[in-house]
Amino acid sequence: MNMNRVHTVKDFLAPTRSLGAILVDAGRLSQLQAGLVVQLQMDEGLRFGEAARKLGILDAEDILFGLARQFEYCSLAADDTSVSPEVLAAFGSRHPLVDRLRDVRSQVLLHWMGSEPARKSLALVSTRRGEGKSFIAANLAVLFAQLGQRTLLVDADLIHPRQHQLFNLDNRTGLSSVLSGLAGLQAAVPIPRLGGLAVLTAGPTPPNPRELLARPLLANFLGQATQAFDIVLIDTPSAALADAQIIAAHAGASILVSRPNFATLAETAALTSGLDNLLGAVVNEF
Repeated sequence: MNMNRVHTVKDFLAPTRSLGAILVDAGRLSQLQAGLVVQLQMDEGLRFGEAARKLGILDAEDILFGLARQFEYCSLAADDTSVSPEVLAAFGSRHPLVDRLRDVRSQVLLHWMGSEPARKSLALVSTRRGEGKSFIAANLAVLFAQLGQRTLLVDADLIHPRQHQLFNLDNRTGLSSVLSGLAGLQAAVPIPRLGGLAVLTAGPTPPNPRELLARPLLANFLGQATQAFDIVLIDTPSAALADAQIIAAHAGASILVSRPNFATLAETAALTSGLDNLLGAVVNEF
């Protein structure tokens, strides 16, 4: 984050552009329509959005779209197909699970995250496949980016990757390329419509994922990533593979993602006992 300027509460609450100008630039409103809305707004003392809806020019989705950009809260329109519908947070969702993940984000910010590199990388782990770890990682990454955090989401599941599907990205270059020495941090793909979010996909499936993950290049890469980003979230393989613990050991902390009646207590206990940096757990019922 840029620390050269001291921000005030007003900086975060005051919009920098009018709602009408934003919607005109986005092609959701013509200059003529904007003029009609402003006239009614002045005549009846209405807010811009209220006047536009009264005239039937804009609907609620248009207004939410404009307000998100006016207050620099990056979200996508409900009909946007550039990101999977599973990434609920990308659409400004008030889904109960997303609200709970906002609570998780707040706890991480308040009690763990810091400026030193060791407090910037966070691995998400689960006992079995299918517990929703990739879903949680994707939504949590978007939520951090929506706060203005420079956020890197890394798909470290080299055998069953998901993040390229969730963000509709090409997977020909990714973490496996980085660990093979064929690419660097620049392989991460910015998602500009979601603030400071970038995604590093898993890349081509290698014949030797465990050996790749055990190389010093992983630690070197995470060191570079924590210098370039405010937070690095790592989607790991399930703990059925020892790869997850290798990755988590290189992260500053780890969060367990668990789904009720999915993994056994013994399996979950075995995983958590092998993690020296467990920060907490998220129970996923999605």
